[in-house]
Amino acid sequence: MPSSQPSEQEIFQRLGEIQIEIARLIEERLALRAQLDPSQIETLHTGRAPQGVAYLGPEHSYSHSAARKYFGDRHLLCPVGTISAVFEEVHRGQSRYGVVPIENSTDGRIVDTMFNFIKRPLQICGEVLLPIHHNLLSISDRLSIRKVYSKPQALSQCRRWLSEHLPEAQRIEVASTTHAARIAKQEPGAAAIASLEASLEYGLPIVCESIEDDPNNATRFAIIGKDQPAITGRDKTAILFQVPHQPGALADAMLIFRDNGINLTWIESLPVPGSPNEYYFFVEIEGHRDEAPMVDAIGALVERSLRLDVLGSYPRGIEG
Repeated sequence: MPSSQPSEQEIFQRLGEIQIEIARLIEERLALRAQLDPSQIETLHTGRAPQGVAYLGPEHSYSHSAARKYFGDRHLLCPVGTISAVFEEVHRGQSRYGVVPIENSTDGRIVDTMFNFIKRPLQICGEVLLPIHHNLLSISDRLSIRKVYSKPQALSQCRRWLSEHLPEAQRIEVASTTHAARIAKQEPGAAAIASLEASLEYGLPIVCESIEDDPNNATRFAIIGKDQPAITGRDKTAILFQVPHQPGALADAMLIFRDNGINLTWIESLPVPGSPNEYYFFVEIEGHRDEAPMVDAIGALVERSLRLDVLGSYPRGIEG
């Protein structure tokens, strides 16, 4: 039976052809490089513009809407698959900014974002507040819906509505509301909880609109990067710190802000990995890091902390 393996001569011939093709591609790339300015060369190397904005994709997700609300058309918006990937993109300089969800008015803190600040404390340069209105999208009528797809947070924020109006429907978690819309577009009897933008993009009818349990449902997104905005008079400062695990340590830390006339707007605790009963604390406080009371407070807190990262001062987001 004849062998199906190529001969040695055929292998060397193919290798020669590959080398010629590689040489041609290199020549084309060098010729193109000679015509580009430095910013375009950076785009060629990285695959995106240096002014890009990484966000938790895909397109038509709520993170995409937040990025568009904050940046408009000034920057190239670059979807990535996870919150960690957004941090990595900014850390490595592949994108200048990132957009990550940090808090929802119904479900509270976004744990993935908080732990990424512990691993890679980038600066918060700004914030955007996005009203979240969930819609039930389907090619089927409501009485025919047997499955509801969406990401876990969206399902959670609509759980009372689903229990009242679709009690028998199976709730299926997927990676994003956009992915849910894609499934619902193809599957009779399936619905997606997703945005108006997803409905328009995929041509999915809105079966019921604004099905979120809280009509004031909103998500706050942090703009991360390496910028340090100047004082505006309407600023907040985010700080991550850890105090010794001993009686009164946290209370003493909180008194520092009171004694300097600084108001706390948010505080969260996060367990220290590998250290039972020990915690990091994430606080947001009114004021800018360069203002005198804040300088004094941070200086005093440093003396009481095992770790302290000032994650940035930035203008408060505007609602609506």
